Amino acid sequence: MAARVRSVASSLLSGSKTLRGSISPSVSRLPHMSSALPTFTGRQGARSPAGFAAFSAGTGDHKASNIVWSDSLLSTNERMALSGCKGATVWMTGLSGSGKSTVGALLEKSLIESGLLSYRLDGDNVRFGLNRDLGFSEADRKENIRRIAEVAKLFTDAGVLTICSFISPYRSDRDEAREIFKKDGLPFFEVFVDVPIAVAESRDPKGLYKKARSGAIKGFTGIDAPYEPPLNAECVINTASDSAEACVEQIVKMLASHGVKPPARA
Repeated sequence: MAARVRSVASSLLSGSKTLRGSISPSVSRLPHMSSALPTFTGRQGARSPAGFAAFSAGTGDHKASNIVWSDSLLSTNERMALSGCKGATVWMTGLSGSGKSTVGALLEKSLIESGLLSYRLDGDNVRFGLNRDLGFSEADRKENIRRIAEVAKLFTDAGVLTICSFISPYRSDRDEAREIFKKDGLPFFEVFVDVPIAVAESRDPKGLYKKARSGAIKGFTGIDAPYEPPLNAECVINTASDSAEACVEQIVKMLASHGVKPPARA
């Protein structure tokens, strides 16, 4: 084993890009790996030399130049098999006050209690740290969604079922978020929390609608800024007619229909 570690370390230092192939056989023999988990075509271990050259040249929309992607020693499927969890992202979108955070928190708890590793990224929470430099202009909202999509993709690749609760009002931004997952072969499920604005405004848990109506807040979604509903969401829930618990059950059933379900108990 020590000799194998030294060999891998030597390959790392020499800049080898073929490590995954050399270590996969050992990983695949781990006794608790499940062959029943669905497979994905994740990025790790699959980037071509041309892809490395593109990154190195700083092409596309990357501001940094002379950067090279560093491959993992494990593929997405091997990582998921090791943890016993299938990573995916549940993207919850809807008006402020629609119930995204409430349902998202209950969903996270339900998934973890069932044996699925899960983590929730909430719109307000990330603005305390990662996105504290962003406001609510259209450009900042777009960047907010891009950053969260990239973070959620990393969580998903690690085998974590990630719940994103964001107003994400623009359809094009949500489509771009979906594309981030699609290009790396990772599952992305859009959940539309569909409630009438009158219901959301009547709840007004943060007092934001009242401020928007008075003019104290400008560019507030649903009042003087648009919300563009999803056209093809994988799941639509309505917290005006259904309980939060019933909405969670609906999402769990949707996930199960796509193969995202708790591992079999021993």
